[in-house]
Amino acid sequence: MQILRSVLSRLVSTAVTLVGVAVIVFVVIRIVPGDPIAMMLPPGATAEDIARLTALYGLDKSIPEQFLIWAGGVIQGDFGVSITARRPVLDLVLGRLPATLELAIMALVIAVILGGAAAMVATRLRGTRVEAGIDVANGVALSVPDFLWALILILLFGVTWPIFHISGRVTPSLDLPFVTNFYLFESVVRLRFDLWADMVSHMLMPALALAIPLAAIIAQVLKQSLKETMHLDYVTLARTKGYGETRVIAGEALPNAVLPTLTLIGVQFTFLIGGTVIIERLFSYEGLGNMAIDAVINRDLPLIQGIVILFAVIFTVLNLLVDLTYALLNPRLRHG
Repeated sequence: MQILRSVLSRLVSTAVTLVGVAVIVFVVIRIVPGDPIAMMLPPGATAEDIARLTALYGLDKSIPEQFLIWAGGVIQGDFGVSITARRPVLDLVLGRLPATLELAIMALVIAVILGGAAAMVATRLRGTRVEAGIDVANGVALSVPDFLWALILILLFGVTWPIFHISGRVTPSLDLPFVTNFYLFESVVRLRFDLWADMVSHMLMPALALAIPLAAIIAQVLKQSLKETMHLDYVTLARTKGYGETRVIAGEALPNAVLPTLTLIGVQFTFLIGGTVIIERLFSYEGLGNMAIDAVINRDLPLIQGIVILFAVIFTVLNLLVDLTYALLNPRLRHG
């Protein structure tokens, strides 16, 4: 019952958060300088042309009236029509979302592997130069933002040693028999490993740029949790049974030390999705973040609103799932 009440409370707060985000974004993008209608028309457009398009997109009404009309459409699943693409916003956003999710998930997997391995090695070789070197590497990884890592990777593996692709999501000349926009997943299902390898080659550098700072955070948190766990009684008991140090860390300490790291991973994943905006732009990756920058440049108000609302929904839902997962995994919260 306590978990059910917590879920209901979080759902109410999530709804309030989404409404607040919608109001703030709707008002802010309409009061900043710039006329999206003027950007659509050629230089010789008449006042009648401007008035006609302004009325078509409802921009001749007051901001409260525009918001009520837009909110009414959103409730019915209509997020409006993109000013630049002339297509429904929901179709555009959902068409690009799979690419961003695949990139974020790949980055998360890389970060978990790198961060977890670094924490395990540092714990196994604690007190040695290896641990000190890992700490220094973590500090460097955290000090450099993800977009600078992206530029470094482009310079190294796209220019100096051209190993990976530096732009796009997949090679256009390839046969793309996809039904969904989850290209990476569908290529595995269809056993098209040639397409899978091509997409991984395109996604590896942007995913690695996103993963490096997160891997450093995971390594630090997990290493600290392991350090605290290694002094507990059940770990000492495992040593007295003759278990090797590696087995003690992986089999006894890790399962009990990983809970704070799991919570951190869930929270950081939301920021990881938001961080794809700049990375997608640098790699010309056809995801939601790249489209968001184009929408801002073109003052495409309906598209900006749709993208921001979708990001807000993703953030709030993921945070809710993280809280619920932590409550289920932590007996003190589950029974408290």
